[in-house]
Amino acid sequence: MSIVVAPEVAAALERRGAVVALESTIICHGMPYPKNLQTATEVEAIVREAGAVPATIAILDGVPHVGLTSEQLKRLAISGRQFQKTARRDIAHVVASGGNGATTVSATMFFAHKVGIQIFVTGGIGGVHRHGEQTMDVSSDLTELGKTPVAVVSAGVKSILDIPRTLEYLETQGVTVAAYRTNEFPAFFTEISGCQVPCRVDSPEECAKIIYANKNLHLGSGVLIAVPIPKQHAASGKTIESAIQKALKEAEDKRIIGNAITPFMLERVKELTGGSSLESNIALVKNNALVGAEIAVALSNLQQGEKKKMGRSAL
Repeated sequence: MSIVVAPEVAAALERRGAVVALESTIICHGMPYPKNLQTATEVEAIVREAGAVPATIAILDGVPHVGLTSEQLKRLAISGRQFQKTARRDIAHVVASGGNGATTVSATMFFAHKVGIQIFVTGGIGGVHRHGEQTMDVSSDLTELGKTPVAVVSAGVKSILDIPRTLEYLETQGVTVAAYRTNEFPAFFTEISGCQVPCRVDSPEECAKIIYANKNLHLGSGVLIAVPIPKQHAASGKTIESAIQKALKEAEDKRIIGNAITPFMLERVKELTGGSSLESNIALVKNNALVGAEIAVALSNLQQGEKKKMGRSAL
């Protein structure tokens, strides 16, 4: 498969520099234009300011791209839902048909790993849907984390999902789940979920050590680093939960299922909360980008330091 890697990204990877992968579904399917373009541009700027290189991933005219120009970002933002929401299962079809794909978590992880990017930042990953024990509706994000050694920085999982079952599924997949500066798994719009995590990390350096060990042990699975939404942006959990329950009922009545349910739910919850959920979404994505970039820098420093040690020991 031919993958176009932006020169800046390729140069950073060559020198083992800090690189952060970013998805494109959030641009095309997560926010309206021009808010989506503004957010995408600001997120890339946050990554740069922290000392890392951003690599937004998408499929353009059948060709996977890792790292986009400002014009390509604008094309994604304006095209919006004209770009197909692309998970791992959809990659072959979109590429073969010369189509345009906005990559989800699973597809972004796949391409990031293909080119050697170890850190990926998103808003929230998918998971086991509520009533998933009956519908078998489980996001491919979880199985991707089980087989692709990329570290994903997210605000936990979307609160529209079944969080306890999602964590159980991640355990089954052998995924290391760590919460950043907390003992509780965050629930996207809110800092708390009532679910404890098996691992807590309190600095970018601690995160980097886990990612480095995961790679060197060849575990073959990913790492999920869950970062709580900043306190000042956390929407009221009760208000959000009430909106979620109402939206879930509407989705059930309208028979909305599969990968159509998440965009429907997010849009409906945004409407029911007067837009506060969208602002919270943007805030947590930016915060994740900062933390992810700091982890990428720490990982780069760790790897380069270990390389120097090995060089000295060989003398």
